Amino acid sequence: MIKVLKPGIYSSIQDRGRFGFRQLGIPLAGTMDSFSANIANSLLNNNLTNSVMEITMQGPTLEFFVSTKIAISGANISPKINNVSILNNKVYTINKGDVLSFGILITGFRCYLAVLGGFLEENILNSKSYYAGITSRMKLNKNDRIAISIQNFKSFDSKGILTNQTPFFETDILEVFPGPEYDMFSKQQQNKLLSTKFNVSSKNNRMGYRLRETVLKHSISMITSPVIPGTIQLTPEGKLIILMKDSQTTGGYPRVLQLSEKSIAILAQKTTNDSVKFKLNSYK
Repeated sequence: MIKVLKPGIYSSIQDRGRFGFRQLGIPLAGTMDSFSANIANSLLNNNLTNSVMEITMQGPTLEFFVSTKIAISGANISPKINNVSILNNKVYTINKGDVLSFGILITGFRCYLAVLGGFLEENILNSKSYYAGITSRMKLNKNDRIAISIQNFKSFDSKGILTNQTPFFETDILEVFPGPEYDMFSKQQQNKLLSTKFNVSSKNNRMGYRLRETVLKHSISMITSPVIPGTIQLTPEGKLIILMKDSQTTGGYPRVLQLSEKSIAILAQKTTNDSVKFKLNSYK
C-alpha cells in the first residue's frame, strides 16, 4: 500500500489503455508517453501491460507501507527517496516507511513510476487507466491509498541502468503520416504545413495539444468522422489540434496528419512554448 501525502499537479494511474470500446464512445486513455512507461516496467522485469503512475510536471510525495522495488523513467523531476536524490532509469529498493518525493523539473514534462508487479487499482473495461466517468477518480488526491503488488524480490535480477542514454524525447521533430483529408489540400498548402515550426500553446493536456500558429485557413465542411490518439485536426481558422490519449472518438475537422506512437510520446514530453516540426513519412 502507498499513501499519497501530496498529489502533485496531475498524477494518475495508467496502463496501455482501453482497447476495443471506441465504438461506444469510450476513449483509449493510457500512458501519454508509452515509450518511457515501457522502460520503467522493463527495468523491473514487469509485463509491459502493468500499470504505472504517470506524473506531470510536479511530482507527488508518496509514503510506502510495504517494501518493493521501483524504477522511474521519462521526465527528470528530481526524484528522492527519504530526501536522498536518485536517478531515472535505475532500479531502487524501497523499504517499509520510505518516502518518495520529487523536486524541480529538469527535462521533459511527464515521468513514469513503476513498482514491482504494478499498481493494483480497479480494472474497468480491461484497463486500470484513470478516466473521468469511467474510474472512481481521474487523478490522485491527498491521502489516497493505492494498493501495489507484494512480491518476494530477494532473487530479483535488474536489467541494469540506462542513465547514460540521451532521452529519446529531446527532439522537436514529430514523425507524421498523411491523414484521410491530407490530399484535399494543394501541394503548396501541404508544404506550408510541413515547413512551419509550431509552438505548443497553453491549451495542452491529456485530451489534446493546440498549436499556436495559424497555418491554413479553410472552409472545408465534413461530417463527423472517427479520430484516434495522434490525429491532427485543422480548424477552419487555420489552427492545429493534436489529439492525445484521452481524446474523443469522433471529430468534424479535416484530419490532415497522423502522429506515430513515438511522436505521441515525444509530444507528451512537451509543454507550453516548446516548439515542434513535422516530418512526413508514408504508409508504404
